[in-house]
Amino acid sequence: MSMTLLHLELGVLSVLQDLVDTGLMLMVVVGFKTKLAALMLVICLLCINVTFSAFWNVPTYIAIHNFLKYDFFQTTSGIGGLLLVALGPGGVSVDKEKKEW
Repeated sequence: MSMTLLHLELGVLSVLQDLVDTGLMLMVVVGFKTKLAALMLVICLLCINVTFSAFWNVPTYIAIHNFLKYDFFQTTSGIGGLLLVALGPGGVSVDKEKKEW
């Protein structure tokens, strides 16, 4: 899903965004500074999601509205997964109790 964020355009900002996003994705996959990379990727994805998938700006009778809505919530679910990687399961998880045994 994250590879679909690459625009492969020749604009300076587009190339910079593609390089930063690819670098952060590779850092998460490899496991190098995973929490920091996941948080940075969450911030990037939030900005991209709100600007490019703004389905609330498109009237509901236009077909692209449904596609943008689907893309928005698909990216939001990916952001949730990255937040789980970055912040962990929390204090009420079963794993916390297992560590104390």
